[in-house]
Amino acid sequence: MSEYYEQPLPIRTYDIDFAGIVSNIVFIRWLEDLRLGLLDEAYPLIRALAEDIAPILLSTRISYRRPVTIADPLVGRMRVAGLTRVRWRLAAEFSVNGAVHAEAEQEGLFMRLSTRRPIAIPEPIRRWHSG
Repeated sequence: MSEYYEQPLPIRTYDIDFAGIVSNIVFIRWLEDLRLGLLDEAYPLIRALAEDIAPILLSTRISYRRPVTIADPLVGRMRVAGLTRVRWRLAAEFSVNGAVHAEAEQEGLFMRLSTRRPIAIPEPIRRWHSG
């Protein structure tokens, strides 16, 4: 397991705001893309749903450090920053040519869909996280 899941993030014309920079809300979509990519490495969403389990997002915090433009070769990286019995914390960064332009942290849990109740972090994620 690599500590980070990483992927290039293409910037589209509809991601740009009136000032010519990537709109802040686009980073939320990219966090979703990164989180699903990270999950695919250990516990794909299709498998989780088939097992009556869904990841639930509880909070998101983003610090915007530098603007991102449509010409920037943006890369997103995400890792599991911490696990408790029920919750997980994810850390992400968005960089251009190695310079961090934004950092984010998310907290979430997993829930049994049929009961709508939180459950322990699924074992495939615990195994994947421990290496």
